[in-house]
Amino acid sequence: MSLVPTEEQEHLRDAVRRFLAAAPPPADGPDQETWRRLATELGVTGLIVPERHGGAGAGAAELAVVLEEMGAALLPAPFLSSSVLAATLLVQLDGTADLLTDIASGDTIVIAAPWWGPAAGPVTADADNRLQGHFPCVVDGHLADVLLVVTDHHEIFAVDAADLVRRPLTTLDLTRGAARIELAGAVGRPLSCADPVRTLETAWNLTAVGLAAEQLGVARRCLEMTVQYARTRVQFGRPIGSFQAVKHALADLYVDCELAESAVRHAAWAADVEPAELAEAAALALASMTAFHAADQAIHFHGGMGFTWEHELHLYYRRAKAAQYLLGDPATHLDGLFQL
Repeated sequence: MSLVPTEEQEHLRDAVRRFLAAAPPPADGPDQETWRRLATELGVTGLIVPERHGGAGAGAAELAVVLEEMGAALLPAPFLSSSVLAATLLVQLDGTADLLTDIASGDTIVIAAPWWGPAAGPVTADADNRLQGHFPCVVDGHLADVLLVVTDHHEIFAVDAADLVRRPLTTLDLTRGAARIELAGAVGRPLSCADPVRTLETAWNLTAVGLAAEQLGVARRCLEMTVQYARTRVQFGRPIGSFQAVKHALADLYVDCELAESAVRHAAWAADVEPAELAEAAALALASMTAFHAADQAIHFHGGMGFTWEHELHLYYRRAKAAQYLLGDPATHLDGLFQL
């Protein structure tokens, strides 16, 4: 097992980092031009889409590298929702070549409605494939061109978003929106699957690895900003970074980030090499997310400036807190880890 990124993966990291450094600030919200350039210039919207469908055919290790950089930059784009969760689901289904091609090209944003936790409302389908039900909160649902819906009987449908009733929600995370969606009898296109339970589990696990990688990027960036501030902020005639309490806290946070990185790298390796270990590795990576602690510490060490709206730290704090519940409750992840 090698958890060290390869030279090619580091080149990918550098390319994504340079691209994101020139992108509009995250507070500006989703930008169609940035999404188009992610598809045409970097080709990452189809990163895990097979090459025969116009994607890069990359693995979870490359996905983790990209998402870590996107997390560090707080990219306000539906990458995790469309290019990870929806793409992973579609790759395992039959008759989805057109949707995968559209995801890879950046022409279509496909969002999967949650089938886990309290955000998964009861959904039914009749003989004419008309769907009934609602979802109280679909992350990036307001941006969807196509919605993937899983019924109570594990049937999977693709629904044109124009046929849905959507209401944008006010979210804690200002860089990642959501919508309440009513199916209201919309006609779905059935997507066949030999083993829907296993398919849904695989998609959820790989998305958990991606979310953990994104949050690792958030934690790293918060640590980086705090270390830089501690070197320049002077109090009592000395940089605050010279105070023992600050040193120890930042050292502990660095260790937390290193442990989280190890968990993410192992989970990505399991997804690519040892699928039988993916469920446990993904649960461990998700449960070990340290982003919220890093953002909380960063705000405290920045003092009064860290609590202002003008500083970007509150965006990292909001992203980290919202991410803790994106795939379920943190306590549920820990309970699931202990049961594996």
